[in-house]
Amino acid sequence: DVQVAALTTTAAPSAVPMIAGNGQVPNYRAIVQQFGPAVVGITVAGTQKPEGGGNGRGLPPGMEDDPFFQFFKGIPGYGQGGPRGEAPSQPFRGQGSGFIISADGLILTNAHVVRDAKEVKVKLSDRSEYSAKVLGSDTATDIAVLRVESKEKLPWVAPGGSSDLLVGEPVIAIGNPFGLSSTVTTGVISA
Repeated sequence: DVQVAALTTTAAPSAVPMIAGNGQVPNYRAIVQQFGPAVVGITVAGTQKPEGGGNGRGLPPGMEDDPFFQFFKGIPGYGQGGPRGEAPSQPFRGQGSGFIISADGLILTNAHVVRDAKEVKVKLSDRSEYSAKVLGSDTATDIAVLRVESKEKLPWVAPGGSSDLLVGEPVIAIGNPFGLSSTVTTGVISA
């Protein structure tokens, strides 16, 4: 999940050049040093039941609407529900990335990361951990907002506007995929 694509700086604009206007490669190391501390790893735990109380086939939530589901129809044992066609609730654990958007602990992540979560933990790059509360989520845009309580101000970034970006501009993504801490990848805006 790409969480940090366009950010504005909370420091003086000249502190870290996001994009070199002279055609040179951006200073990725400086960008990671400045914005990396605001990127968090998120772990969740809970139980999942098929949407609508049971889809009668024991499929993971939303799978029956997946266009690729048709390729799995008819495979023995796949998508078979429990008694009366209802799939039982299943415990799950998951993980994802997010970033802190305010010093008082608001965090932006993907809605699918925290969907059906009963327990949400957030880990910062300094290895400090917090319990988080899901304040809200929107599945249509796949965005969720969390809150953690901290006695100290947390590192944060302000989301940038996509209207400020142009095709071909370099971008950097800092995240925590598969539980790996603070991974970095670069690319360009393709569309």
